[in-house]
Amino acid sequence: MKACEVMTRHVISIDPEASIVQAARLMLKHHFSGLPVVNRSGRLVGIITEGDFLHRSEIGTELKHNAWLVAIFGPEESAHDYVRAHGMKVSEVMTRQPITVDENASLDQVVHLMERHRIKRIPVVRQGKMVGIITRANLLRAFASIHRPSPKSSSKDGEIRKRIITDIKKQNWANGADVTVLVRDGVVDLCGTISDLSQQAALKALIREQFGVRKMYDHLRFKNEGASVT
Repeated sequence: MKACEVMTRHVISIDPEASIVQAARLMLKHHFSGLPVVNRSGRLVGIITEGDFLHRSEIGTELKHNAWLVAIFGPEESAHDYVRAHGMKVSEVMTRQPITVDENASLDQVVHLMERHRIKRIPVVRQGKMVGIITRANLLRAFASIHRPSPKSSSKDGEIRKRIITDIKKQNWANGADVTVLVRDGVVDLCGTISDLSQQAALKALIREQFGVRKMYDHLRFKNEGASVT
């Protein structure tokens, strides 16, 4: 599986000029342990996590540097830690140049990076702009989806699949979609690439109208390609 197939697409992020108080409140409100930092051009410039709040002057946990170590190795690290303990903007405390993956990266690559760098989330980027994020929860959901009960396909499933494919091919809004339709026991899995959110919504509406469809799972990703339905 690829990163784009399991990532969260609608990501809550924060501006680098926002205050760290805003970041903390946003993380608490949504029960996140970290937020990607995105500038006004939509480019990913950093990430802020719970770890960035560990050593703060307000709570008395600021790191103290030994004077003779500073004299030997220079003031750079000490100055850096001071800014992280006293800075009030997200840009001052965030981790710059965060670990990222391309949308076509395999999940094996994603897990390798998570383990190697001991991180819980990885932004997914396309030409420097963030298009999603993968967390451990996304990987857990992907695992559960694969292992959900799935009886063998019946002749009725074949009929449902054929109807869906036929109906999609009739739609003028389906141009640019490259969709694979799988049906098992009335459960439809939609995989492949689409052009935009409106096309995604139209596909879902079309499938919900099909007789015999009990449930639908969306594994679609966004990309401009020629129309094809299989």
